[in-house]
Amino acid sequence: MQRRYITVDVFTDRAFGGNQLAVVLDAGGLSTQQMQAIATEFNYSETTFVLPPRDKANDAEVRIFTPVLEIAFAGHPNVGTAFVLASLAKEPKPRLLFEEKAGLVPVEIVREQGRVVRTELTAPQPLARYAPLSPAEAASCISLGADDIKTDNHAAHVVTVGNAFLVMELHSREALKRARPDAAAYGKILPRDGARSVWFYTRDVPAAEAPCERQARMFMRGASGLTEDPATGSATVAAAALFADLDPRRDGELRLTVGQGFDMGRPSILQTRVRKQDGKIVSAHVGGSCVQMMEGTLRLDGEG
Repeated sequence: MQRRYITVDVFTDRAFGGNQLAVVLDAGGLSTQQMQAIATEFNYSETTFVLPPRDKANDAEVRIFTPVLEIAFAGHPNVGTAFVLASLAKEPKPRLLFEEKAGLVPVEIVREQGRVVRTELTAPQPLARYAPLSPAEAASCISLGADDIKTDNHAAHVVTVGNAFLVMELHSREALKRARPDAAAYGKILPRDGARSVWFYTRDVPAAEAPCERQARMFMRGASGLTEDPATGSATVAAAALFADLDPRRDGELRLTVGQGFDMGRPSILQTRVRKQDGKIVSAHVGGSCVQMMEGTLRLDGEG
């Protein structure tokens, strides 16, 4: 049996930007080991596998694999998978609902002149914040000093809305460019409170990088060691929820545009919005554009 796949660049409206994603369609019957092997073969930051939903009220079960492990939830895999499925659908839907290990993930579909142009996910879990790290600890993971970490707005700590990340703010765009993963420090501090990756950002964004209001980078473990991710929706939406939680406004919708991948030649634009009511976060969302890149089939030994 041949398995069809489609690859997309996510959080971009141009080819060869954003974050690469492989979406394996008709994944029913594949074992967990086979899915992991396929994800390792693609070697993208994530690969998704689309299966029939366990509950017919939902649209699909989606399993998400990095080159080294399965994860419960992620941002660009949901945005990209929804883009692919909505683009293939014979009957357009305004929303898709995915079953994932972190819970149900709704993804809104935005069309223009009948074409899918954007999708936006809703985080499956409420914001959770864990104990802070010292500036020196946090900075060591990315080869910076404690003076590079800004703590005026919040401490460096692990946050999650379905997938955990160590989040920290830097003083300057220059420090963001200078950051490099330090394997020894990284291995000493992470994993921590479920976080295996570091997402760090700055508010010091030059006019030339508008419309971004934040610039971010993210380091993660790949098949060959520490690597950089060009767009991390699950970290961005968790950070957006953190910013909204700290915001003194009690009601309304807080919107933020975040750039990522600029320093690795794959610029990405992530658009977030967080709804608050009576001082509490009601929902957190992240979305963006996608571009379809490749399409093909794969066949495993023993199949077909």
